Order: sequence, then C-alpha cells, then structure tokens
Amino acid sequence: MNAKALFTLSAIYLAMVGFALMIVPLQFGRGAVPPDASPELVALLRLLGGPFLGIAVLNWLSRNADPSEIRPVVLANMIGFGAVAANDAWGVGSGEARDIAKYFLLLHGLLTGAFAILAYRIRAKAA
Repeated sequence: MNAKALFTLSAIYLAMVGFALMIVPLQFGRGAVPPDASPELVALLRLLGGPFLGIAVLNWLSRNADPSEIRPVVLANMIGFGAVAANDAWGVGSGEARDIAKYFLLLHGLLTGAFAILAYRIRAKAA
C-alpha cells in the first residue's frame, strides 16, 4: 500500500470513529457502555472524539506529502495504532472485550503493520 492510500484510509477511519464518538457515543459503545450511562461518561466519550478528528485531519493533509518529510506523522500513527492493537489483543485474549474487538484487532494490526512498513521504507531511503 502506498503512503497516499494509507494516509487516506486512516484519515477516513479515524474521522468515522471521531464523529461516532461525538454524535452517537452510546451506539458506538454498544456492549461496552451501559444504556443508562451517566452524562459524565457520555461527555467523556464525546470528548475523546476530538483527538480522533484532529489526527484524521493531520493524516488527510499528509496524504500528498513526501513521506520522508512527514516521518514523525508516520511514526505517531504506527505507535498510536500499535497501542490500540495491543489493547485489542489484551481484551480479546483475556475475554474482556466485546466480540467485535476481534475485527478491530485485525484492522488496527494491519494499520500498524502498514505504517511500520512505511516507516522502514522512509528510513531505508534516508540511509
């Protein structure tokens, strides 16, 4: 996958998650968030949508840049998606996560791998 496709895909995905957290937090968290969630919990979920939207915009704006110029953005995505994939793996492995977490683990793992490959290619070109 080339850098433009990867940044575009991740931007769209992160924007969807961000908007879902902000607009329909209870539906997005179905199975993990109680239907009678406190207003404070709903507010927290909505608050978490903001950084997702910010990173989505960063990735969208980075999609046409030369990857060697945006190495920090590539590394940040690799670490961010890697941390989320690790959390998914923990939840799936322990049985504490929702059933859908298996699919998110796959998606987040693939995104982590793609950003890791891109980071490696950038480093190899620089050497």
